[in-house]
Amino acid sequence: MDPNPSNEEFVHIENPSDNDNHLSESIVDVANELSEDDNKNDDVAERKELPEELSRSVMVLTCESKAEGGTCVVHLVGTAHVCQESCREVQAVISYLKPQVVFLELCASRVAMLSPQKLKVPTMGEMIKMWKKNHNTFGILYSWFLAKVADKLEVFPGSEFRVAFEEARKYEGKVVLGDRPVQITLRRTWGKMPVWHKVKFMYSLLFQALFLPSSEDLEKMLKEMDDVDMLTLVIQEMSKQFPTLMETLVQERDQYMSSTLLRIAKEHNSVVAVVGKGHLQGIKRHWEQHIELKDLMELPSQKSTVSARKVLASLGVAVAGVAIVSGIYLSRKK
Repeated sequence: MDPNPSNEEFVHIENPSDNDNHLSESIVDVANELSEDDNKNDDVAERKELPEELSRSVMVLTCESKAEGGTCVVHLVGTAHVCQESCREVQAVISYLKPQVVFLELCASRVAMLSPQKLKVPTMGEMIKMWKKNHNTFGILYSWFLAKVADKLEVFPGSEFRVAFEEARKYEGKVVLGDRPVQITLRRTWGKMPVWHKVKFMYSLLFQALFLPSSEDLEKMLKEMDDVDMLTLVIQEMSKQFPTLMETLVQERDQYMSSTLLRIAKEHNSVVAVVGKGHLQGIKRHWEQHIELKDLMELPSQKSTVSARKVLASLGVAVAGVAIVSGIYLSRKK
């Protein structure tokens, strides 16, 4: 089986013109970008120390580099993903440092997040249509859950990536999408779950989304999180019941991004990487360690996966259960 069916490793976004409304047309393979000619217009950036007010959510890594100066300084900016404060911090750090490269926790499949979008929580009918088009079941529900959280906070998920992209364009900096392809992450997550866990997981996700805390409580939770982002916090909590979630959604991606970020850093002298706070320690832990990307890109065999229709039948029971519970809950509130 092809370990990399999407043929996507990590991608570099050129600066599109003002008339270019199709970001995907601006994507080229970074492997072709990492050459001596690629750096011919890159001057050695003046090394700057971040002021204390900007360094609160920033981790600094270094490595040897082929670029002039021989060393690359990488500033990892940890974000909460659904927080306006994170957007402001990202904008301020990039504006201050003006790095050669801005590295984002995105893949080519999620490049649309770099364009302004309106937040919309998909309806059940829309999710069924996506499922009929062979979208990953886990991905549909996970995206729906994130949309519900973001709707509460009135922040589009991943807005900090669009802010980082726009800030880099102001001074013609490079933007690299360095996360593992999302479809591989979702298929590995879904494929590693036992059948019963799949049913239980979908019910749990639906239930939690229906009974989210108030926007005020969510904001308070975000402010209290020093070393983890909202998504990782949710994954950590759910991993108590579903152990494979942390492995595929966080730990494997820590390794992948640490590897791709290092490859980028070795060709430049300044990089700012914008990632969720929950990935900071993992990226640091695997920094300059040997990582087998082939293993992280391998998909589960068809024999090990369960028919989505069988799982969906179970999901129908779960949805009915949630509908009954929510109906009772809402009736009591009246």
